[in-house]
Amino acid sequence: MAKKRVLSCIQPTGDLHIGNYFGAVKNWVDLQDRYDCVYGVVDLHAMTMPYNPKELKENTYRMAIDLMVCGIDPEKSLIFVQSMVPEHTELTWIFSCIASYGELTRMTQFKDKTEQVETGGKGSFVSAGLFTYPILQAADILIYRADFVPVGRDQVQHLELSRNIAVRFNNLFGAYFPEPHPLLTDTPKLVSLADPSKKMSKSLGDRHFIGLFEEEESVRKKVKTAVTDTGQQQGNEMSPGVENLFNLIKACGKTNEFDELMKQYKSGILKYKDLKEVTADALVELTTLFRKKRNEFLKDRDQNEKLIKLLSGKARDFAGQTIKDVKKLTGLPV
Repeated sequence: MAKKRVLSCIQPTGDLHIGNYFGAVKNWVDLQDRYDCVYGVVDLHAMTMPYNPKELKENTYRMAIDLMVCGIDPEKSLIFVQSMVPEHTELTWIFSCIASYGELTRMTQFKDKTEQVETGGKGSFVSAGLFTYPILQAADILIYRADFVPVGRDQVQHLELSRNIAVRFNNLFGAYFPEPHPLLTDTPKLVSLADPSKKMSKSLGDRHFIGLFEEEESVRKKVKTAVTDTGQQQGNEMSPGVENLFNLIKACGKTNEFDELMKQYKSGILKYKDLKEVTADALVELTTLFRKKRNEFLKDRDQNEKLIKLLSGKARDFAGQTIKDVKKLTGLPV
């Protein structure tokens, strides 16, 4: 039997951080042996927020290369750059005539990102693309006729829009698109080292995340100054900051160290200095490994950029067939 198809995408917003890796990319690597996987760098989505054109181009190539550094294998998975597959935007227009205005107004991320623009010192301009990009997201998924999309629980709403569009299209023009289902997986909940009440994010500032390729000195400094107890927890409840450090150790695969430190914590003899030291050691080992792998990839950057264009061309072949089928079904000339 043919493998079910999985699709997932990431925006090229600069270097990956460990939250991206453990929350998404590591899972993508693991899925390659069980599914027919398609992974995209969605640079068109990155245009919905204020950006620098030169940085966008560089970040797009770098992200595609970094996915391979992390273990996405071009022999097993199809990797594409969204803007190199213009069929995505063609299908977006067709879907925009099927999606309803009401559905888009209910998208919570539009409200959240609008707030970021208006309060983040980026002016008051809110692009129409920020409002309609969930339709492009639906096109990203459905153009490859994906069966599953690995998502966090906070992203299920956007997948529901893709499902609604697929059902509406099939009802109007005949059965064609499979309804994509969420592939919910257990991922470590990693939060900001500087403010454990917030999710790890680059948008909060440099102190709040650890880059996947970050230098040792910087990693150790951030872990050393990480917030532990906030004074808000009650009784024997573990504080979010301490829990985050334990989660980082576990995510890095340091099971023995995790068990020993947890035993000390439960016995009331754990020193946070020791907890931070083990956390820093685990993260430094991880970031050093990925930094070395990335340096090897970047030695052949030209070759890897050619590979990205070749893979995007293969994705375009697949997407082009979908567009032909959709045009026939919707009454457009082929």
